[in-house]
Amino acid sequence: MKFGDIIQGWYEKNHRQLPWRSTTDPYAIWISEVILQQTRVDQGEDYYLRFLREFPGLKALAEASEQEVLKCWQGLGYYSRARNLHRAAQEIQASGRDSLPDTYKKLLLMPGVGPYTAAAIASIAYGEAQAAVDGNVARVLARLHGVEEAVNSPAGMRIIQQLADSLMEESAGGEQGSTRESAARKGQKFSSGAGIHPGLHNQAMMEFGALVCLPRSPLCKSCPLQSYCQAYALDCVGELPRKRPSRKPLKRWLYFYVFTHENKVIIKKNGKGIWQSLYTFPVVECEQEQSETAIYDEIFLGLLHRIEDSENSQVNEPLPFERDIRLGEISESFLHQLSHRTLHARFVRVELNPLPFRLEENYMEIPLAEVERYPLPRLMERYMKIAKF
Repeated sequence: MKFGDIIQGWYEKNHRQLPWRSTTDPYAIWISEVILQQTRVDQGEDYYLRFLREFPGLKALAEASEQEVLKCWQGLGYYSRARNLHRAAQEIQASGRDSLPDTYKKLLLMPGVGPYTAAAIASIAYGEAQAAVDGNVARVLARLHGVEEAVNSPAGMRIIQQLADSLMEESAGGEQGSTRESAARKGQKFSSGAGIHPGLHNQAMMEFGALVCLPRSPLCKSCPLQSYCQAYALDCVGELPRKRPSRKPLKRWLYFYVFTHENKVIIKKNGKGIWQSLYTFPVVECEQEQSETAIYDEIFLGLLHRIEDSENSQVNEPLPFERDIRLGEISESFLHQLSHRTLHARFVRVELNPLPFRLEENYMEIPLAEVERYPLPRLMERYMKIAKF
C-alpha cells in the first residue's frame, strides 16, 4: 500500500473534528494557521471562534482599529502576528481585492506570511500542491527517514522540505501545481484521479505528528507507518529529530508602578519591543532583582520624573517630593516565560496626589474601570485578575 493511501486512511478515521477543518474559506484558514502556530489546539479553538466573530472577513479586519485587533488577540502572545494580520488585510483591501491571493507565491508577499502558512492556505483553500512543514511534520519525516541533521538548522530544514515536497508529489499523483492553481481560480475542486487532495495530505501529516508521532512516548507499537520508519527499525526514535540547542533566555526583572488617585490610573502605550502597541502601567526593567528599598526609593523617583512632561509643566505645579505620595504594597513576583526572556514582574501600588498635570508622550491618565478595555500583555491581565483597587 502506498504511503499516501495509508496516511489518508488513518486521517479519515482518526482526525479531530475542529472548526477550521469544515471550511475552505482562505480567510478562515489563514486566521487558524496564524493562531495555531504557537498555541495548543485546545486553547486556540476559542480564540479562533472569537476572532471570526469579531472580524468575520477581510473587510471587517481591515476596517478595525489596531487597538480592537490587539484586544481580541490578548492572551495569545506574539502580538506582531496580530499586527501583521491587520496590516495584510488593509493592504489587500487597498489593492481592490476582496479575498486572499490565490497562489503560494502571491501569498508569500503578504506581511507575516512565511513558507509554512502560505503552503497551508494554498493547499487547503486552493488545492495547490505545496507541502506545509510545521514542527509535527518535521518530526514525522525526521523519524521516517532517519534524518541526522538538526531539523532547526539550515541544512536540516532543506532536507525536511525536500522530503515533504517529494511525499506531496507522490500523494497528490504528480499533477503540476499550475493546473491546480488554474482550477482553484475557477472555483473548481481539486481532482487527480487516485491522488490525495494536497490540503488533505498536509492536514493528515500534521495531525499524525500531533496524535501518533509524539515528541515524547510516540505510539510506535500501533503506528501504521511503522514498516516505513527508519528510526523505529534502528531503535532511535527517542533520539530524533535532532535539534540545535536554543539560546538560554535572558532573565529580566520588571517593576510596574500603579499610580492611582481618585479612581484614576496612569497607563502607557508601548513603542517597539515585545509589547508594541499594547498598554502597561509605567515600568522599569532591571537586569538584576532589586531590593524593596530601591523599589521604593531611587527606581520610583526616577520613574516619576520620567513620566512627567517637565518641559511643559506649569511653574506652580508641585515637584515630586512636594506631593502627597503613599507607597503601598509590592505584589508577589509573577513569572512570565517568553522564547528569549524570562520575566520576573512585581507591581507596586502608589497613591499619588495629585497625578501629573502633564504627562510625557505615550502616557495617559484614565479611569481605573476602563483599564481592561485596552489591549494588555498577559502579564498585566494576570495581575488585574487578582488586584483589588
